[in-house]
Amino acid sequence: MADARRPGTDAATSARLARQRRVGTKPEMALRRELHRRGKRFFVDRAPLPGLRRRADLVFPRLKVAVYVDGCFWHSCPEHATHPKNNAEWWAAKLAGNVARDRDTDARLAAAGWTVVRVWEHQDVESAADLVLGALARGV
Repeated sequence: MADARRPGTDAATSARLARQRRVGTKPEMALRRELHRRGKRFFVDRAPLPGLRRRADLVFPRLKVAVYVDGCFWHSCPEHATHPKNNAEWWAAKLAGNVARDRDTDARLAAAGWTVVRVWEHQDVESAADLVLGALARGV
């Protein structure tokens, strides 16, 4: 019997989803390399706030800047989002929930005095690094 929270999926789809990386994706690694090349040091895959079970991809704790590299599918990029046809209702709710969680995370961090930088996986790495550096400069 299928779990009500998760639809039944075929073995190939299940295996493909299981291979999705949560940490160290290619866009995240490219941004990390670029920021490191520009002399910036940061924590990786860390919860910015104690008790908040949501981890940022990059964290600059002294300047209170949290960086998220969002995948176009999982975070519903307005430019590249796709909508699965199988289990369409479940996926629509899942992806909408991801977006709502992202906005909630942004609000919680902002209320705690943090700056949140969100970049899309498809963004040019130099412009993404510029956004992060801009946020860091405002936090000084």
